[in-house]
Amino acid sequence: MKIEEKNIVAAYQSADENGKKMLVALFPDMDFNKKDERPITERIKSFEDAYEELKRRQAEGDKSVTNLIDDWDDFNSEAADPDILAFFKLRIICAALNEGWMPKFTEDEARWYPWHWLYTQEEIDRMEAKEKKVRCMMQTTDYVTEYAGFAYAHSFAAPSSASARIGSRLCLKNSELASYCGTQFIDLWACFKLLHK
Repeated sequence: MKIEEKNIVAAYQSADENGKKMLVALFPDMDFNKKDERPITERIKSFEDAYEELKRRQAEGDKSVTNLIDDWDDFNSEAADPDILAFFKLRIICAALNEGWMPKFTEDEARWYPWHWLYTQEEIDRMEAKEKKVRCMMQTTDYVTEYAGFAYAHSFAAPSSASARIGSRLCLKNSELASYCGTQFIDLWACFKLLHK
């Protein structure tokens, strides 16, 4: 069985003092306090990565993530509707990607959101293979668009009603993170914004 270093570090960060002593004894050459210097978009590829990032920050004394972690830990994900489950996961993902940045909601503050466009299956079927492969949304600052199976549409009617005025808990600190989040976690965004059976 292969044990990945990131899993050992994650176990160390969430362990009590006795657990930490045991992990240090088992892996004496490992630097448990070494900070991962990779860009956040390389560290956060899944919900689990985002959750572990917030747990690490909490262990380092960041109290701003405690409510998110407690809400998730108390949340009954098995009984939740898919859109509510997706929203809870996206809250944690956005907080992790923002790396401690919190919106102040002042008039001069810029905040970014993933924007999505909804295509019909017929429209997708007519796309070239390259267009189908690219699952990137339009970037919120310069409106450069690429095709996607799911992207923002301003319709004012469920299930696709969303705009920069809505969803403030899911805002990001820059357009690059909004584009990354909307693309990397597109299935969660689709689940959150669209109706499911």
